Amino acid sequence: MSSCARRTAEGGRPHIEPLSRISPRGLTAWAGSFTLELPFPASRCEGRGAEFFPFMDKKRILASAVVFLILSVLVYLQYRHWRTFDWGTFWSQTHRIKKIHVLHGIALIYLAYGMRAVRWKIFLKPVRPKATVGAMVSATLVGFTGIALLGRAGEFIRPYLIARRTDLSFSSQLAVWGVERLFDLGAFAVLAVLAIFLPSALQSIPHPEYYTWFRSAGLLLIVLVFVGAIAAVVIRRMGERVAVWVEKRFAHLSSNLGHKLAQKVREFGMGLNTIHGPMSLLWLSVVSVGMWYVIALAYHEVTHSYGIDALEIPVSQLLIVILASMVGSILQLPAVGGGSQVATITILSHFFDAPPEVAASCGILLWLVTFAAVVPTGLLLAHHERLSLRKLSVESHRTE
Repeated sequence: MSSCARRTAEGGRPHIEPLSRISPRGLTAWAGSFTLELPFPASRCEGRGAEFFPFMDKKRILASAVVFLILSVLVYLQYRHWRTFDWGTFWSQTHRIKKIHVLHGIALIYLAYGMRAVRWKIFLKPVRPKATVGAMVSATLVGFTGIALLGRAGEFIRPYLIARRTDLSFSSQLAVWGVERLFDLGAFAVLAVLAIFLPSALQSIPHPEYYTWFRSAGLLLIVLVFVGAIAAVVIRRMGERVAVWVEKRFAHLSSNLGHKLAQKVREFGMGLNTIHGPMSLLWLSVVSVGMWYVIALAYHEVTHSYGIDALEIPVSQLLIVILASMVGSILQLPAVGGGSQVATITILSHFFDAPPEVAASCGILLWLVTFAAVVPTGLLLAHHERLSLRKLSVESHRTE
């Protein structure tokens, strides 16, 4: 019996042999049997593929290479602009932070994860009223750990775990996941619009000439949310008719594309059906806005930890930093990040006049607190529940 077959027969637990008796192929399979592992695909043991990473076909390899190239150019241009960058100052500023504020920031981020879990429980109330917040919290932490370590390959782990634990279809939870994105956009838009158009500290940013840009961005955000809300209402009332129209409209480009878009419309409509009345909509909205405000407070704790005037940024102004981080996260590498840090550092240095060394240190620390801090807890939960992030990633994408 091969080492891969022996591992399968024993429920995924590795069969340990002396290293001298293990072939290179067997050693690779043995190393890939742990929960904290490189994302080797299950097809490697089953003899159906030779890829080294899950879903890393030629398109994904090319996309990752392009992202890496773009990030390299951005980093090069950034540090070329900072010709006087002093690494000694960078390390001294990093070591002088007030760690209690960083711990407060991490605690707030975990609170935000808890609020995400509560929001998902509200979505499940019509079909699984007895679903517990604890189960949602565990799936949320493991899911975001998968995103942090595997990148886009781990984005479906959370809905996949919730579907499995609540005995619901994966497609129904993918639908909830899609509607959740709409609430995230709407909640952030509410906070941004309040900061931009109501009397607040945002109008006193170090470079007031940029305020007109933010006002235009706020108007665009309002339009996007308004269009999204109208589309949601139409899809909820006439979901199947909209799906058929979309499929026919894009069939001339590609029948497969039309079918996929129509399926996404149906899934989104299925997710909207989880909003079971005005009170449910109200609670989902309140939790979403509260969650993003908590995230903004976490950002404030991190910037405040440096104790310098340039980073004493009010919460309303930090929404600019959060938005930059969200846009930058489009260019992300697994377990490394990249785009989020670069965008945050750029905003802190150019908009808030933070010294280059301080901006770089704060940008990295913000990424560690708001994005990577979940990893230790997520890995502990995955180990306790005997979950493999690699297998969950493969299974969720295969099912999707």
